[in-house]
Amino acid sequence: MSTPSLSGASDAVSESVLSAIARLLAIIERLRDPESGCPWDLAQTHASLKPFALEETYELLEAIDAGADAGICEELGDSLLQIALHCQIASERKAFTMETVAQTLCDKLIRRHPHVFGDAHAPDAQTVARNWQAIKRQEKQTDGGEDASGVDESILTGVSRSLPALMRATRLSARAVKAGFKWPDAASLWECVLSEVEEFRAETRLEPPSPDALEDELGDMLFATVSLANFYGVDAETALARANDKFTRRFQRMESLAQTPLEQLSYEAWDALWNDAKRALATPQQA
Repeated sequence: MSTPSLSGASDAVSESVLSAIARLLAIIERLRDPESGCPWDLAQTHASLKPFALEETYELLEAIDAGADAGICEELGDSLLQIALHCQIASERKAFTMETVAQTLCDKLIRRHPHVFGDAHAPDAQTVARNWQAIKRQEKQTDGGEDASGVDESILTGVSRSLPALMRATRLSARAVKAGFKWPDAASLWECVLSEVEEFRAETRLEPPSPDALEDELGDMLFATVSLANFYGVDAETALARANDKFTRRFQRMESLAQTPLEQLSYEAWDALWNDAKRALATPQQA
């Protein structure tokens, strides 16, 4: 595909935007100056920054959920800081720069949007997603058809092991289904889920139960539940986050309703308080 003309888009990028990015890179370079820089920034490596990348991503998600534009803006800036730091660290090794990262991304976006920058046709988002994956596979084959470990390309390649387990399960299950590995109907999927539940229960009845077996069977049960969520179009990560928030609201309401320290309550008292909290929060948004 020939490089498309982007003059209109380029014109839309004001000099002030480019100046702000250049200023950011200059600040990061100063922070990493071996003689006059910041000791904390100088101590950072790609590996040491990993926890911060994850933390900033979650803080961005929290700001998005809150719907606060100022918060989203600030958290996007913190995420951009992580990118700038990684680019500076790499540039010091002459590995790559922010320019390299941006150009690589631009080239990828143009390649994977032939319906915008070429003559392909994509009438809906589903077609775009399918084309994206097809182009991605073609790119991998062009690069040699192997992943970083030297193993032949798999439909599951690219689902990062660093993802939260629930999110990774969602991605793995969805990719397998797209490849044709799926249940013929809802009834067969429900049977699979219930069988995994029963297998976990069977392990709990053993004396003594095996910790490894319990972990294994619980994992199977959770993965099957994620597949069930995918089948019904429910994002498991979002659903669990919603359940976490619901539990937090109800438990905190229980704390406010209790007339006795919670640790002194009987099971019956706990149950009564829980039901009182549910009724108190019984609205479509909170219950």
